[in-house]
Amino acid sequence: MIQQFYPQTPHTYRFELNKDMHLSAAHFIPHADAGNCQYMHGHTYFINITIAGDELDEMGFLIDFKVIKHLIHKKYDHTVLNDHPEFKQNNPTTEQVAQVIWTTIQQKLMTLSNQPKCIQVVVRETPTSYVVYRPKAEDLL
Repeated sequence: MIQQFYPQTPHTYRFELNKDMHLSAAHFIPHADAGNCQYMHGHTYFINITIAGDELDEMGFLIDFKVIKHLIHKKYDHTVLNDHPEFKQNNPTTEQVAQVIWTTIQQKLMTLSNQPKCIQVVVRETPTSYVVYRPKAEDLL
C-alpha cells in the first residue's frame, strides 16, 4: 500500500478522521477548450475525505467509515460522471467532483446528533494532479 500525505487544514476540533478511497469513473468535459478532456475517458480517482468534530457518536465514532464509502464509492464507482444529475449543470471537472463529494458528505453529517464537519476533500485525478476542496466557515453552519 502506498502511503499518501495530503495538505492539512488547521482546525480546533478534538477529533479528525481521514478516509482514503478510490473509484474508477469516466467523464468528458463538453467544451471546445477542454482539449482531449472533451472526449470520453476514464480515471481511477484517489479520494481523501477529512472529517472533524468534538463529539463522538454512541459507538465512539465521528462517523463510521463504511457510511462515507457507501455515500461516494457505491454511487460513483464504474459510472459515467456526466450521467449523474449533480453534473447536468456543472461539468464533472475534478474541482466539481471534489465539491459534490463535500456536499454529499456534509449533508449526511448534518443529520447526525454529534454534528461532525467535512473540512476537506482531496481528489487526485492523475498521479501528478489533484484538487483540494475546503469549505468556507459559513458552509459548516
